[in-house]
Amino acid sequence: MPVIRLLLTPLWDATTYARWVYMVIGGTVFLPYLLATLVLASMFATPATPGPQGADPGFLALALIPAVLLVAASAWIPGARSLEGHVTHALLRGPIAAEHITESASWRSRARTGLWLALHLVLGFGVALATMVGLTEAAALAATPFATDHMAIAQGPLTFFGSSRPTGALRWLAPLIGLGLLLALVYTTALIGWGMARLAPRLLGPSTAERLAAAQERADHLAERNRLARELHDSIGHALSVVALQSGTAARVLDSDPDFARHALEAIAEQARTATAELDHVLGLLREERPTAATPPQRGLSDLQGLIEATRAIGGQLTAHVDGDVHHVPAVVSRETYRICQEGITNALRHGGKVPITLHVTIEPERLSVEVTNPHTPASSPLPRPALRRGGGHGLAGLHERLRILGGRLQAGPHDGHWRLRAEISWGQAR
Repeated sequence: MPVIRLLLTPLWDATTYARWVYMVIGGTVFLPYLLATLVLASMFATPATPGPQGADPGFLALALIPAVLLVAASAWIPGARSLEGHVTHALLRGPIAAEHITESASWRSRARTGLWLALHLVLGFGVALATMVGLTEAAALAATPFATDHMAIAQGPLTFFGSSRPTGALRWLAPLIGLGLLLALVYTTALIGWGMARLAPRLLGPSTAERLAAAQERADHLAERNRLARELHDSIGHALSVVALQSGTAARVLDSDPDFARHALEAIAEQARTATAELDHVLGLLREERPTAATPPQRGLSDLQGLIEATRAIGGQLTAHVDGDVHHVPAVVSRETYRICQEGITNALRHGGKVPITLHVTIEPERLSVEVTNPHTPASSPLPRPALRRGGGHGLAGLHERLRILGGRLQAGPHDGHWRLRAEISWGQAR
């Protein structure tokens, strides 16, 4: 049963007829090339008188070879590869349908495209001729039993019954021969289309170098999007944590301490403005807009004092120590260290509430360390350590990703009754 199904599938599969059309289109495109070279060949050589076997083979070869070379040279025409790729995707289908076909970027790629065009057009020309002859022959054979005595059945170049019209039982055998001829045409075309579909990725698809370049481009794109995701999480997450903390506190003391409630609302407004600016910055990068002067710069250790003051303004009990010159830290390390400090303070506020927080940044000639601690008790820090996840910008997973890129180390967990977040980064010779 599977064998019968396999044999019958080409008859009703739409792919067979789509590939048939694809091959006939190639033959149609090849015809002007062949006619042009036939005319040119006749100017330099006189074809011999056709004999019993047909036209002069030497003359046909003289015209066919230049036609094939012209077809292959068409691969150097801008847009030829893309156009062939669109038609191949639509009609040939198969493995090539999953490939992204771009313009040729190298001589080798154009050579592969030229070879494909030559195969497509030459084989397509053969399929087109076979289609024209085969369908005509099948129709003539199918009409043989119904022809009147005075009607002659022209069977074209394929003669099955000699020069005379078949009579008797042979008249009813003719339609079966026509059906067999039609089936042979369908299966032959299906086989050629199948072979072309398997060969297309090798000649028309991207080369190994193009695949590697595309993979690198996708990797760079994903890496940039992951970086933006981390930036968005760290900046907006910090602002939302402050807003949640302050709004809850303001609601509780609105009647008893209106001054504090007013300061809390002002801090919420300031954090909302900061979050909006950060969001505009990230969305602008996602839209691939060119940064303008109004776009907020990425914060670094020189902005750490602002983060400290903002935390204290919302009621956070933050004690900060910065040892060393923040201006001697490389820009990328300074930016990532700021985000680590921000994330550590945010986690302490979110999970510990209004507990004392200590931030200690130590800067040495070619290394620095960051340590954020807060009291760790079941009541004040009920949440367990988040599970690490790859490729994200979420909490500790995002911090581990940042430190991994910079070659640093991160430790987070209970330590002497406190929750401690410690990061170490080296650069230069000390790395």
